[in-house]
Amino acid sequence: MKKLLFLILFTFFGQFCFSQIPNAGFESWTNVDTYDNPDSWGTMNNTTAPFAIFTANKATPGNPGSYYLKLTSRTVNSAVVNGIAVSGVIDTITLQPKSGFPFTQRPQSLTGNWQHMIYGTSHGSIAVYLTKWNSGSRDTVAKAILALSGMVMSWAAFTDNFTYQSGEYPDTCVIVLKASGATPANQDYLWVDNLAFSGSVAGINENLDQGLTLKSYPNPANNLIAFAYSKTFLPGDRMLVTDMLGNVILEKVIKENSFTINTSTFANGNYIYKLTNRFGVQYTDGRFTIQH
Repeated sequence: MKKLLFLILFTFFGQFCFSQIPNAGFESWTNVDTYDNPDSWGTMNNTTAPFAIFTANKATPGNPGSYYLKLTSRTVNSAVVNGIAVSGVIDTITLQPKSGFPFTQRPQSLTGNWQHMIYGTSHGSIAVYLTKWNSGSRDTVAKAILALSGMVMSWAAFTDNFTYQSGEYPDTCVIVLKASGATPANQDYLWVDNLAFSGSVAGINENLDQGLTLKSYPNPANNLIAFAYSKTFLPGDRMLVTDMLGNVILEKVIKENSFTINTSTFANGNYIYKLTNRFGVQYTDGRFTIQH
């Protein structure tokens, strides 16, 4: 019995830890020769260290806690190196994330505390990507991109909301923090602390309505195609129409159970429609043909 209880507790806490952001409060740092680097985060410090310049620094006091992450874009020789941190491994040449951390939830937003300031015209950002490996390629399940604007000179809370592109559950999360945008200026900065995920968005297994029916007519259609839908619509429900290559042709917010779309400008051929809720979770899909 004790062994069973231990196994249950171990499994629970293992899943709990698995779902969290590594070193989200930036309390853990490792000393590397002449500088400190935040554990579980990739920065540009190893690239700029030969010049005794560092774009990611341990600063105190935290908000909350003892420490926070201080990202600063700095001039190295004649170029400005963007103050960047990635929750995983960063490619110091392309400045793109090479890996993230395991993550299998569908949160509504990323929250945290920040201060930021720019000295040029290129604002930094906080971006989060939830992805899933799928048959040899990595698909984006959701992303949350929050561009910095103006300045925040004292600690303030921020919320970065996700936009879901599918009803799947991710297997990986990458967080990218940038003090500057595409054209960094010396001394642009972003201070960050207390990162956390907030809320929950249902996945396709919870939201898929197995009893739902949708009919389109006529099919093939010419200039108009009508739809009749068996489900009561909720605020934010929408239809997405793509061609067979996945190019988005039309996106329409649905407000009633019977509606039409104008297809007079559609080229002849086959099209795919998807009905989703406001979080991008798919209810159903289908195909129709246009023949002028």
